[in-house]
Amino acid sequence: MSTNFFCKRVVSVSLTNVGLILEISRTQVHFLRNARLLIFRSFSSPKQHSFTVSYLINPCGLSPESALSASRKVHFETPERADSVLAVLRDYEFTNTHISKIVSKCPPLLTADPEKSLLPKLEFFRSVGFSGPDIVSIVVSSPYILKRSLENKIIPNYNFLKSVVMDNEIFLKVFKNTLRSYCQNVQNALAPNIATLEEIGVPISNINLLVTHHPRIVSRNREKFSTTVKKVIEMGFSPLRHSFLHAVQVNCQLTEFTFEHKMKVYRRWGLTDDQIMLMFRLDPLCMRHSVKKIKSVMDFLVNKMGWEPSSIARYPSVFARSLEKKIIPRCSVVKVLEMKGLLKNHLGLGFLCKSEKDFLDKFLVKYEQDVPELLNVYQGKIGILELGLVYEKGDKTVVAS
Repeated sequence: MSTNFFCKRVVSVSLTNVGLILEISRTQVHFLRNARLLIFRSFSSPKQHSFTVSYLINPCGLSPESALSASRKVHFETPERADSVLAVLRDYEFTNTHISKIVSKCPPLLTADPEKSLLPKLEFFRSVGFSGPDIVSIVVSSPYILKRSLENKIIPNYNFLKSVVMDNEIFLKVFKNTLRSYCQNVQNALAPNIATLEEIGVPISNINLLVTHHPRIVSRNREKFSTTVKKVIEMGFSPLRHSFLHAVQVNCQLTEFTFEHKMKVYRRWGLTDDQIMLMFRLDPLCMRHSVKKIKSVMDFLVNKMGWEPSSIARYPSVFARSLEKKIIPRCSVVKVLEMKGLLKNHLGLGFLCKSEKDFLDKFLVKYEQDVPELLNVYQGKIGILELGLVYEKGDKTVVAS
């Protein structure tokens, strides 16, 4: 009996193993079949797109790498439609370089209908006064505009912007700056925030300036924009002044962390929070400058020229001036005049904010007879040290350097 049981047991185990082996074999066959299909698809895909890739390289001018990448976004097997697209673009003064940039940014444009899709938009741009180079600039900067609906997107957005920005000379800039918003309705994005500014008394001319130069700020989320506007008012800015716009701009562009970091940089030079906020109210853009720029200007004015940080705080716009091209040359001239005793009254830093003509008339032309080397000092050809001048700094007599 035990022998029969043993035999049955062996047969049972053997059949189970066979079944397991068969199941594993089926799985392997299924895997291999799928793997072969995947390999076939992987190797067949470039063949299917070989014409597209070739066309993107020549005549579109893309590199092989860029063409392969672009071919994932567009596919065609005959050149007729793409040839027509390129012909339309060339008729509108697009060069091969322009076409290469456009196709690289927007490959699907090659399959657009030239008569129904491209020409009406290009003709619209021309009809409203854009020159050939203007049209080229618009399309190259954002070719997807040719994929937008003319009736539902481009014309309504154009009409709205035109009603806000009256100056024809700057309208092109505004139009180009808002191109990225053409995926949405520009009026829906801008109108609520424009209304917010009107409600608090911002002059329409100032609103036009903000829309003109910073359309992305005005198209921010309405709730966030309103919060920023309220914050700027609480900081003490008058909606009637241009500085209000700059404060809105800075608060929209800088995070609270970045703003606080800039505060710390100014504090390290001995400025109090009240002095820093006074700077900000006088010129909000003083918070936009890099930490490196702030440090280099403060180092020169405080350590090299001897100005007190509190005096610098009264002229925050100096941080917008070039250290090498404006601040150092002008300060060198003023320092020479002071050491020569030609400037009776101690100057503030207002001379750094004067126009080039005003500065030259007041400080170089006026004193060129008294100090013939002054122009060379201004141009950096002669250093103060070479003039052998000395001046008083505290209780010490110092040779100028």
